[in-house]
Amino acid sequence: MRFSGLFSAALVIIVLSPSLQSFPPAEAIRSSHLDAYLRFPSSDPPPHRFSFRKAPVFRNAADCAAADIDSGVCNPSLVHVAITLDFEYLRGSIAAVHSILKHSSCPESVFFHFLVSETDLESLIRSTFPELKLKVYFFDPEIVRTLISTSVRQALEQPLNYARNYLADLLEPCVRRVIYLDSDLVVVDDIAKLWKTNLGSKTIGAPEYCHANFTKYFTPAFWSDERFSGAFAGRKPCYFNTGVMVMDLERWRRVGYTEVIEKWMEIQKSDRIYELGSLPPFLLVFAGEVAPIEHRWNQHGLGGDNVRGSCRDLHPGPVSLLHWSGSGKPWFRLDSRRPCPLDTLWAPYDLYGH
Repeated sequence: MRFSGLFSAALVIIVLSPSLQSFPPAEAIRSSHLDAYLRFPSSDPPPHRFSFRKAPVFRNAADCAAADIDSGVCNPSLVHVAITLDFEYLRGSIAAVHSILKHSSCPESVFFHFLVSETDLESLIRSTFPELKLKVYFFDPEIVRTLISTSVRQALEQPLNYARNYLADLLEPCVRRVIYLDSDLVVVDDIAKLWKTNLGSKTIGAPEYCHANFTKYFTPAFWSDERFSGAFAGRKPCYFNTGVMVMDLERWRRVGYTEVIEKWMEIQKSDRIYELGSLPPFLLVFAGEVAPIEHRWNQHGLGGDNVRGSCRDLHPGPVSLLHWSGSGKPWFRLDSRRPCPLDTLWAPYDLYGH
């Protein structure tokens, strides 16, 4: 009865409340519970094992004709979004795309850049979204395999987690800005609003959480060695979640941030300065130099903590993006008939055909 009451209350909040607020931060990682779920042996990954319903074609505004002209990826009117695709998270990625199209004022103007390390995914995406503007980029796992160190969880060691480090190299030079999104989220607002974020002189923009304990993201060996901790000298670093970022690729290319991140990954291999996966190098390079974005654009931590994946609530305040970072993923909990109340907010975007 208590759970039922909480469930009903959550639905009432979502339906009646005009605003929701972000939850305390949690690192966006892949769940070990899903390692055996939606995973195929490397010798047999047939795409037909997945069955997705065809998404509706969204025409959300009458004045989007100019953006509908197919002039290729270099069309300056496009909104560029990058998402990874793999078999383990494919269901989440498709739900994320579906949510973006549904709530975009001009879905015709959104161009998706999909990063893959597995074959046979492009045809599945195109059959699910026949009119989607997209391009698929192969990310070679060998680029980072020797740079990845062991982590607190094996799921954090997957090479595709590091593909975001190479967006400036993978995407066309004419793509000067991109929104990077994790696969375990849904967007419930117009993505064009996030696209228009003013980065000023910064390379990336993201919601920051300066009340979080920043020291926990690095080892005692890091903080005790001035060679490493001195990286934050002159900065006021704050935690930010790398699952939602607006990135200035032109500035990234000019400075060469990919090489800077790789250098920190090399140091990690020899000196063990952090325990998590792809997040700490971003903190080392950008924390304290991030263009702040409203917390409404990353209501993260909905997957609970990184071990138990317990249910979490929303606090009052506006919400534009719901992010199931943590170990609990909504599709897994829904299928196991043990959903959290907020998982029902993800379900309407699920196109998976059971």
